[in-house]
Amino acid sequence: MTENEFMILGKYSFGIGDRFCHQGKPQLAALIKAKEQGLDITPVWNKSHREHTIIGTSPADTRKEADDAVAAYGWDGSYFVDADHIGLNNVDGFIESSDFFTLDVADYIGKAPAVLLRKNEAAGDVNSFVQKYKKYIGSLAIDGIDETFNISEEQIKTIADKFILAVKQAGKIYRHIVAVKGAPAKPGSDRTSLRPDFITEVSMDETDQPQTPVEMFFILAAIADEGIPAQTIAPKFTGRFNKGVDYVGNVRGFAKEFEEDVAVLAFAIKEFGLPGNLKLSIHSASDKFSIYGPIARALKKFDAGLHIKTAGTTWLEELIGLAMAGGDGLSIAKEVYAGALSRMDELCGPYETVIDIDRAKLPIAQEVNKWDGERFASVLRHDQSCEHYNINFRQLLHVAYKIAAEMGTRFSDALDKYEDIIAENVTENIYERHIRPLFIE
Repeated sequence: MTENEFMILGKYSFGIGDRFCHQGKPQLAALIKAKEQGLDITPVWNKSHREHTIIGTSPADTRKEADDAVAAYGWDGSYFVDADHIGLNNVDGFIESSDFFTLDVADYIGKAPAVLLRKNEAAGDVNSFVQKYKKYIGSLAIDGIDETFNISEEQIKTIADKFILAVKQAGKIYRHIVAVKGAPAKPGSDRTSLRPDFITEVSMDETDQPQTPVEMFFILAAIADEGIPAQTIAPKFTGRFNKGVDYVGNVRGFAKEFEEDVAVLAFAIKEFGLPGNLKLSIHSASDKFSIYGPIARALKKFDAGLHIKTAGTTWLEELIGLAMAGGDGLSIAKEVYAGALSRMDELCGPYETVIDIDRAKLPIAQEVNKWDGERFASVLRHDQSCEHYNINFRQLLHVAYKIAAEMGTRFSDALDKYEDIIAENVTENIYERHIRPLFIE
């Protein structure tokens, strides 16, 4: 496959999820500010099936938000709409509106292939993979990684047993999308010569253990074998990527792991003929301020690209803006918090692996009701130098968007009414706290 056979994602791209589809313009404004500094970042509006279901929106709403923002600002660069974390069971609803697909196959990692495939077929897949790549048995050196890896046949088999089913599932999803969305490569050509008219990401981040450099190398080999022109891949990283708050873990360990993954990608592109712009994608990447420095240094060291995916951070800026507006805006923000407190188990359940909330450190609703808008905003805003900042308060509100969705037009009308102050917070958050430390400073 060659790069002129499919859409190209820019070197740097930014996933700007938006729960309620109201902040497309201020989100894009942050990327315009970056462009004014000479930095090209491709905007990607991402939203998952779960978020659409909870809020009552559709992929067409996200497409409209993106198109409207681009038209309003006269954006002349590329932009995409991401069907985030999709599988075969829900991809069809995204195909018409999306041109970026995050193929989530983490649930298939570690499952014995024989569980979902005929035993002989599964064994054949693994054996064929081992035979094809046994040329790497022995010492394997990768530019940019100090360690030399000693590869054995048993190791390749173990990796295939663990990951090949997930990669094959990604292949099934990819080919399903191509069959519906692809366009003939030449006028009059038959359906077998379809080209992908979209960006493909393979996501393996929602699993228990991070992939090792050797595992990543052979995962990329399997992706190439499946004919998936992946332009981004989302691995699992060491540490916790809790929603809306800073990274929790060994920053030096993460830095080493990130650099190794970047090096493996560069090596695998040459070895397996993968797209030349293949890059890492970091999920739940908003607000991970402590690792932005190591990421920025690695990007410069390897001249590498990056896709960074955010979502809930914009929803929290909406709440901050409503609180700062005072009046009924502040009342709505307080009601969302009170509702979240009373329905905490329900709201936190789907996110239990990516939040750590100390309930004893959450203020009671009666206390919050006494706060003015500035106090509410200072407790919620991710400013670790502020004495009022409460990481537990922020995480709870991060998962509380269902409460706002249930308010219906009352909430959406408030977003329109206080559009200016919300937009100011949204743009500042994305540009100052995320884009600058990652790509500019």
